[in-house]
Amino acid sequence: MVQKLNRYKVVCAIGTVWLFHLSALVGIALGYQDWFVAKTPLNLLICAALLILIYPIGSPKKILVFSIVFLIGMLVEWLGVTYGLFFGNYSYGTNFGPKLSGVPYLIGINWALLTFITAAITGYLSNRIWVRVLLGASLMLVLDYLMEYTAPRFDFWTFEGGYAGLNNYLSWFAFALVFQMLFHIMKISGNKLYSLHLFLAQCVFFGFLFVYLK
Repeated sequence: MVQKLNRYKVVCAIGTVWLFHLSALVGIALGYQDWFVAKTPLNLLICAALLILIYPIGSPKKILVFSIVFLIGMLVEWLGVTYGLFFGNYSYGTNFGPKLSGVPYLIGINWALLTFITAAITGYLSNRIWVRVLLGASLMLVLDYLMEYTAPRFDFWTFEGGYAGLNNYLSWFAFALVFQMLFHIMKISGNKLYSLHLFLAQCVFFGFLFVYLK
């Protein structure tokens, strides 16, 4: 009974993720971009809440790692926004929610969320830790690449000159490697199925927009 209930929760969570992402795609395609883009913080918060529930992130160890990634993510983004370090010269817009010193809280949550779901996904692909670390960081980089094209159009963030430079992607990959290594050093595991669907939903969403907005 408990197993069936848990399976039901996972299915409902996956359905919710796809419903939100596909609804937003349809809405944007029909010309309601401003309304749906403004709901991005809500979408991310719901996905993060479902991650906490389904992954689940409830043990002290998981909470600690999630918090560390969140805080480091916020710190490096603050250094980037304030001093142009790591990623280049850029600033955040209005559609990524409330900010702390110019850095949206959601970007820290996004760093942690992506770390956890990509690390779980690599469990499907390899049992070797170093392979999983590299694959996890690569998956994070793929999603960042897709997001970078749509970010200025949706007022998420904007780079000086209009596009992200090579140092942005190199830094993203480097920090992703650190976070992936931390995840595996702490021997964390989580729900692979929900992680896979959340990652695929985000890839479909930003991948479609990558093509649609060209």
